Amino acid sequence: MKLELNKKELELFDGDLLVYFLRETGGNAVMCPCKVLRRNIKYAWKNGDFAGKKGETFLFYPAAASKDIKHNLAAGRVLAVGLGKTGEDVQADVLREQIRLAAGTAARQAAALKVKTLLAVLPENTGLSDADLAECISEGLLLGSYRFDRYKNKKKDDEPAVTIEAMALHAEGLDQDAVKQGLHRGERAAKAVCAARDMANEPGNVWTPKRFAEFGEKLAKEHGLECTIINKPEMRKLGMGGLIGVSQGSAQPPKLVVLRYQGSEDKKAPTLMLVGKGLTFDAGGISLKSPQGMEEMKYDMCGGAAVICAMQAIAEEKLKGINVVALIPASENLPSGTALKPGDIITHFGGITSEIVNTDGEGRLILADALAYGIATYKPDAVIDLATLTGAVIVGLGHHRSGLLATDDALATQINAAAERAGEPVWRLPLGPEYSKQIKSTVADIKNSGGKEAGTITAAAYLQEFVGGTPWAHLDIAGTAWGFTEKSYVPKGPSGIGVRTLLNLVRDWQVSKK
Repeated sequence: MKLELNKKELELFDGDLLVYFLRETGGNAVMCPCKVLRRNIKYAWKNGDFAGKKGETFLFYPAAASKDIKHNLAAGRVLAVGLGKTGEDVQADVLREQIRLAAGTAARQAAALKVKTLLAVLPENTGLSDADLAECISEGLLLGSYRFDRYKNKKKDDEPAVTIEAMALHAEGLDQDAVKQGLHRGERAAKAVCAARDMANEPGNVWTPKRFAEFGEKLAKEHGLECTIINKPEMRKLGMGGLIGVSQGSAQPPKLVVLRYQGSEDKKAPTLMLVGKGLTFDAGGISLKSPQGMEEMKYDMCGGAAVICAMQAIAEEKLKGINVVALIPASENLPSGTALKPGDIITHFGGITSEIVNTDGEGRLILADALAYGIATYKPDAVIDLATLTGAVIVGLGHHRSGLLATDDALATQINAAAERAGEPVWRLPLGPEYSKQIKSTVADIKNSGGKEAGTITAAAYLQEFVGGTPWAHLDIAGTAWGFTEKSYVPKGPSGIGVRTLLNLVRDWQVSKK
């Protein structure tokens, strides 16, 4: 779906739905620039049905309005959506989220009304710049319109499905160039998030490690990226015991997808490395998971989806002054006669040996190889990895925040700021030698489980063994990659979380210095 900037008069819009976003004004009447809407909404305000509060909506049909109104609207329906309190007194990141949520509410209402064409009027005096306003409304509209139904057969008795075919923004009184810039930023980000959601929604028999490799090659061809696919024979030569070991039980061969974006020819330009866990299905291996809910383990590749789709948006945006390299280690984790067993010892890239205490701790094994290889090969200035790594992070933080662990305070601060701007909040957890002690093995250098206590932290401590002195941060998105806090622009199922956080981080990158 393409989003455009409308330059025609609002009164001439004869599409299905015209949307206004209105601020909460306390006890005063709701302020609205449209006379027709203002005449109608005053009755809802007097009866306490609409005051511009967050989540409130008011729908009316202009054709049914009184004939004494000289200037009517041609739109089939008019929808008012409450923004809540706005202005300079409200923190910018809070405003961004309020506006995204309001736009998402409009998108959901449009879907319920089977709307095909929608025009959204950008509000004035929100406290955000015109570009930020347009960006957030674009994100909310597009993300709130997301659907995944490609495997549903249409039955004769079903009503024909209607999807929004055209959306546009109207920005009278605002800086048109700034609005256009924000619209395109929001559109690129939303498109990348929807691509990540599509990947996660695909069943495990469709989205395999091979599909990750094919998607990486397609991105490289379309956007001028450099793509390298490391296959199983080369993994053996490189000594990637984690990727080899995890994939032993599956008929699907593992892939390590490497994408490089060159945003600067300057040798002093920073290089940021992104790593995403691409476990396309996780049954737990020999340490088999409970059957209940195992179908959701097709989502165990959401970290990889976030990283590869963030690269799509970075390449489309042609960001300058920074180079980005992305690695997606992809595999399945299944039980079989050839699968990795508890008690086995593997050797990672670089020579660190690991005792496999629990084969369901597979994510850290494939990430470890990718981290060690990527740092040795590309020598990045900083590294961020994303992974649906531990159930323990859900126990600690629920489905509201992703866990953040980092060896560098400046990097952690930048990630936190990028996440808040995206409406994808994180919470930092500690690292330290007391946690690393939990993963020491008596028969190998380390073991892949430190027990139930501090499970999220000890999993990160395992990864820390492979990053050396490079500034590094780990995002555990097991609680937010699906089942995320209910929002109007986030559907049930995969959220696509991490894409916009990474995109914001690259947009605003500063080299981390200790």
